[in-house]
Amino acid sequence: MRHCIDSLLVGGEDVEILIVDDGSTKDNTAEIADEYQEKYPSIVKAIHQENGGHGEAVNTGIRNARGHFFKVVDSDDWVNEEAYIKILEFLKTSVEEEKNLDMLISNYVYEKVGVKRKKVIQYKNCLPVDEYFTWEDIKHFKVDQYILMHSVIYRTELLRECELVLPMHTFYVDNLFVFEPLPYVKTMYYMNVNFYRYFIGREDQSVNESVMIKRIDQQIKVTKSMIDYFDYDKIPIKKCRYYMINYLKMMMMVPSIMLILSGTDENLAKKKELWQYLRTTNPKLWFRIRRSKIGSAVNIPGRGGRKISKIGYKVYNRLIGFN
Repeated sequence: MRHCIDSLLVGGEDVEILIVDDGSTKDNTAEIADEYQEKYPSIVKAIHQENGGHGEAVNTGIRNARGHFFKVVDSDDWVNEEAYIKILEFLKTSVEEEKNLDMLISNYVYEKVGVKRKKVIQYKNCLPVDEYFTWEDIKHFKVDQYILMHSVIYRTELLRECELVLPMHTFYVDNLFVFEPLPYVKTMYYMNVNFYRYFIGREDQSVNESVMIKRIDQQIKVTKSMIDYFDYDKIPIKKCRYYMINYLKMMMMVPSIMLILSGTDENLAKKKELWQYLRTTNPKLWFRIRRSKIGSAVNIPGRGGRKISKIGYKVYNRLIGFN
């Protein structure tokens, strides 16, 4: 946590750091937050609240933010100083020139425990570099290139305009944080800098395979929320709609493969129910996703089919290294 905050303090008076103590009782989060607020009163604000989960911590941040732009940085992650300074200088210029920037995208790095060669997720093949652009200018994203919470900075008022409120006591809501504002985004900018450092590889982490299986009901809950949110008629921009459908393909794949990996009859029934929910809720969307390569890969019938799905996942994870 100290490493995270110290990396953000490099921004000086140009930033407001909101430290949300989400009812922490088993560590000294509250004391550390108050310590930094006392030491940097013009930069740091400590907010203490009853435990509401990651989503409510983000909600609190949005409600209290006074800055023009909003960035979520988890307490075990950090940012690169050089990239940070470049981004801040650009954002200041963007505001001064009244560019009405809705979303800034930058690279993130998997800081995986025990791995020397760090994987960088960048977007130079699918997004214009160092220029303002719209949805019409984007190209095809690879399977490991989705815009995640780590890579995005939103205009604060846009998050309020779309009335984003994340569910309480639920993991994996970072997907909702990125997904729901997308139809409101008009102007974007991509900086090809390795800004966010995403610390992964710990046994207790939410993206750890065993933890994801244990919390599969929450993953399903978030996926269903995203299905409920998606409406063809309310997303008029074709490329935005196309991107959101591809994001939903990924969201259907993740719980499906975890349910397959668990191997229990109960979880296989949950997988079937999830796909039926998609079909009942949005038949047109179900058809698009079910007939895709991803939809086919996680729905190969029989025990042999599930074995093929598992092998495909293992190969994919070895290449990407996302947990």
